[in-house]
Amino acid sequence: MKDNLEHNTLSKEQKNVIQKLCILLIDENHQRAESLSLALNNSRYKISHLANSELSLLKQVDEIQPDIIVIDIESPNRDILDSLSTISHFNPKPVVMFSGEKDTDTINQYIESGVSAYVVGDLQADRVKPILDAAVARFREFQKLKVELSDTKQQLASRNLIDQAKRLLMKKKNLSEDDAFKAMRKTAMDTGQKLDDVAKTLISFFNTI
Repeated sequence: MKDNLEHNTLSKEQKNVIQKLCILLIDENHQRAESLSLALNNSRYKISHLANSELSLLKQVDEIQPDIIVIDIESPNRDILDSLSTISHFNPKPVVMFSGEKDTDTINQYIESGVSAYVVGDLQADRVKPILDAAVARFREFQKLKVELSDTKQQLASRNLIDQAKRLLMKKKNLSEDDAFKAMRKTAMDTGQKLDDVAKTLISFFNTI
């Protein structure tokens, strides 16, 4: 019984460790960064690294592998914008930016580059946690939609390939639609291939004869 209780306690502690989200903070103000770190005590967030805007953001992300990127900068530069675009495409993460830049076009550019939350004004310790919560939730929902959209596109592409191969079989082999599909399915089962891979092979074959 005691062993079970100890095991359960360890499991809860392990879960708490796993749930911690590490933050890469880009901020020139070390005092403000320390204040933020204290404000995030006893939360699921932890500042794992503090850097400044002069360092390469891509290099920092590659080395630290943070769960979240928080940027507090008066006026974001082009290098940061380009870096965020690259991160969004190849290693997407929630990004929260605090900036004094109020220009609508600039804000839109950063949102398009993968910023999950853009906040005009200084990073204030007492309001950062709910902002992080919202940014992480928004990021996860967006990533989920991206996966669903990608899966839908893949399914449509596969269906189009299968329909094209089926039409070629019907025309070249004088088969009914049902027989053409059965022939493709049998080939897929016999060869251990996916149906759309069989379709690609058939399309390639019929287009070369």
